[in-house]
Amino acid sequence: MKKTASRTAALVGSAAIGAALALGAFIAIEGTGDSSTPATRTIVEGNASPAAVTTSPKSVADIYAGAVAGVVEIKVRETATGQSITPFGPTQQTQLGQGTGFEIDSNGDIATNAHVVSGASSITVQTHDGKTYKATLVGSDPTTDVAVIHIDAPSADLHPLTVGNSTSLRVGDAVIAIGDPFGLADSVSTGIVSALNRTITSPNNHPIANAIQTDAAINHGNSGGPLLNAQGQVIGITSQIYADGSTSGNVGIGFAVPSSTVQSITKQLIASGKASHAYLGVYLQDTAGGARITKVTAGSPAAAAGLKTGQVITAVDGRPVADASTAAARVAGHSPGDSVRLTVVTGTGTRQIRVTLGSVS
Repeated sequence: MKKTASRTAALVGSAAIGAALALGAFIAIEGTGDSSTPATRTIVEGNASPAAVTTSPKSVADIYAGAVAGVVEIKVRETATGQSITPFGPTQQTQLGQGTGFEIDSNGDIATNAHVVSGASSITVQTHDGKTYKATLVGSDPTTDVAVIHIDAPSADLHPLTVGNSTSLRVGDAVIAIGDPFGLADSVSTGIVSALNRTITSPNNHPIANAIQTDAAINHGNSGGPLLNAQGQVIGITSQIYADGSTSGNVGIGFAVPSSTVQSITKQLIASGKASHAYLGVYLQDTAGGARITKVTAGSPAAAAGLKTGQVITAVDGRPVADASTAAARVAGHSPGDSVRLTVVTGTGTRQIRVTLGSVS
């Protein structure tokens, strides 16, 4: 039987963008003292992406019909020990959460957001045909908000979605989101690509580069679901919605982790259960014209390349950076082992410094 809509489990879903501006282990931003500034105001724009593919678009109905069988509902249970002590021992509190995922291969692997399954003591997946499976966590990467879970389902019952190329998107391209907002199973919404190359904040306060902004309706429970292009290919995972403290639902500003990131991370998670990221080893602070280095980690790639405290990074690989967030996102877009060229202003002038990035999980 087909799964039915349920609103009772919709306690977590698309996360609002966090207010913190820390960038974690590979590169960190020091605050300016204004902790009240929402991180949504630090979203940065990048250069235009290449032209989109010219394959004839499908109708929304056709895209939905072809993709919905590969979209699943995810329910999680988290049990935590309470603070109060009773005559019978510490209290146990159970929280339920709900999100979306989509099948990525015929082995039973499912992609979703890391924040959907974070802290779960059990994970249940309901597929489009109404069957329910206990799922296991293959791996989770909070730094990109991508996770993979696994179900033991017959390959004949699986309908993996085709992943497209997010780098071919253009602003204005049509997109379709499928998910379970507020537990309303298999809901579809449509919109366009509102902007490209946004930088959003991950659950552990790392920058997620090249995020897709869309006006397709995304609400709590959509998290982890597919964002599809006009050919029915997955070009992102719907992950976040804009929130300014007075809103809790869709306001026409949502964000998706791009498929280029999703593919890279899911492959790593399936192979080893974890993902690695480029590591530079500096702390940065906003300054006029770029990002000032406030600390260089001993033994880091930055130290080996000769970067010093007080220097200002003004460009990465020739692309200007206006602030610390932009510089961090440019580094985050690279892979461990990549060589990047930093334009650095010192006390004696401007230098070009090559750095081979390290790796951090």
